[in-house]
Amino acid sequence: MKRLILLLLLQTLVAVPQSFAQTKTEADALYSKEKYAEAAKAYEAILSQQGVAAEIYYNLAGCYYKLDNIPLAILNYERALVLSPGDGDIRSNLAFARGKTIDKVTPPSEMFFVTWWRDFTHIQSLTAWGTTGLVCFVLALMCLLVYFLAFNIRLRKTGFYLAIALIALTVLANLAAYSQSTEMADHAAAIVMAPSVSVKSSPSESSTDLFLIHEGSKVEILDNTMQHWLEVKFEEGKQGWIPASAVEMI
Repeated sequence: MKRLILLLLLQTLVAVPQSFAQTKTEADALYSKEKYAEAAKAYEAILSQQGVAAEIYYNLAGCYYKLDNIPLAILNYERALVLSPGDGDIRSNLAFARGKTIDKVTPPSEMFFVTWWRDFTHIQSLTAWGTTGLVCFVLALMCLLVYFLAFNIRLRKTGFYLAIALIALTVLANLAAYSQSTEMADHAAAIVMAPSVSVKSSPSESSTDLFLIHEGSKVEILDNTMQHWLEVKFEEGKQGWIPASAVEMI
């Protein structure tokens, strides 16, 4: 009986990735046949059944871009970028899609080292940074063993200096992982899905209109405690209140 249960469990574990692969293959085939609406539905089904994945969001965004649904294309490129911040293809396609929006954004300037550090931490994923830190730490321990156990002076010096360098890389990798994890934890952004939205001075329809924004714009959520309203900040620094129904969270 125990063998039967174990066999069934193993079959289930094997069947899940196979099912995922077959579904993705079918979705990719629909995309290659330019059946973008059907492919989008297939990719959405994969996300709902199997969980999130950068590759699926990326392909889904491509479908919506081909369907000329720029807001949904941007939304899914942004979701893919959250999961895989170091992917250059996602970034370039996102930039291309954002170029199709009405509102052209000029982000506020920042110190060069802030931009450099953010770009550096996005070179690879959070998991990859964690792996890099772990590998460097293990190698550093091995080099320290060489330093303490080797009889050759030159070998001991090499082990010592390599250990110092690897410890520095371990610290750097962990700082990058921490920075990226903090950014993801604090991530509260959305894409405007409504064709146009009047940004208000307060969470009320009768309040003053500050300015108008259009679909595809990215906003940072500052306050979501008011029912049906969100206080948001735009990439160029302006802020105000918009209906919560006008945006979709990334």
